[in-house]
Amino acid sequence: MPSHGLTSLTIGVPDVEETERYYTDFGLTPLGGGRLATLDGGEQLRLTYAPTRRLIELRVGVDDPDDLDRVERGLRGLDLATERATGSVSAVEPVTGVRATVEIAPRTVQEARPAPVYNGPGRIDRQGSRADGVLRDGRVRPRKLGHAVLGSTDQEATQRFFTEGLGFKVSDLVADRAAFLRCSTDHHNLLVQRAPVAFLHHTSWQVDDVDEVGRGAMQMLEEHPERHVWGMGRHHVGSNFFWYLRDPAGNFSEYYSDMDCIVDDQLWEPGVWEGMKSLYNWGPPPPPSFLKPEDLAALMTDAHQ
Repeated sequence: MPSHGLTSLTIGVPDVEETERYYTDFGLTPLGGGRLATLDGGEQLRLTYAPTRRLIELRVGVDDPDDLDRVERGLRGLDLATERATGSVSAVEPVTGVRATVEIAPRTVQEARPAPVYNGPGRIDRQGSRADGVLRDGRVRPRKLGHAVLGSTDQEATQRFFTEGLGFKVSDLVADRAAFLRCSTDHHNLLVQRAPVAFLHHTSWQVDDVDEVGRGAMQMLEEHPERHVWGMGRHHVGSNFFWYLRDPAGNFSEYYSDMDCIVDDQLWEPGVWEGMKSLYNWGPPPPPSFLKPEDLAALMTDAHQ
């Protein structure tokens, strides 16, 4: 695999300042000018003005110029125009209009965090003390950008752009509907799903563990219960715990922990999923607004105009 992960996203929104305040509350560090950073990944989100919300650019990190050469050959094999610069190559995915830029970038280094200590049947690993998760009182801070979910009117064509063009691998499929793709050892860094209009469904941000998923969401909802979308639960595909919230522009943002990791491609067999397991393993059922965002009709009208 020539790539090692998402480096950043650029999202267009109608109100940059309001949306920046939301992601600051979410736990990202504001850097000014609509730029925000995670603890381990550095600057990973850029907000810029757009009349309606949309994913403008997705950036992927690679190690060296040979990786860029492979990506450039893949994109040209799809008869796509590419732009080569010092340390990067980029192209526009023709269905969604999203620019993908592959750049030479350092790998994200994450310090190993101690695993939570749990008691269980016949096992007392934590004696005489309260659980660490209930003693935490600081602000939840995302560690890194995990993935984005992109709706496409031609899911197969968009999938080919990322797999044949950029070198992403298929981790799992939802029958006739979506593909979970990876450009790192994480189970997925991009989900491409069938949709009536190209749009950004959600972005996902890693936190330490399930307690941080819950604490982060509760902090976000304390004064803004309207931000709640769906959670808490656990996905079947990818296995991660989740809680989804809504930013002021209408994009969903997810806290996640405990994602499947695929270190050896030969040891992973992609599955094809349907029904409930394509969405979640346990938790409350997804609300209609998660499956069909409330502003989808307006985005379709804007796209036609």
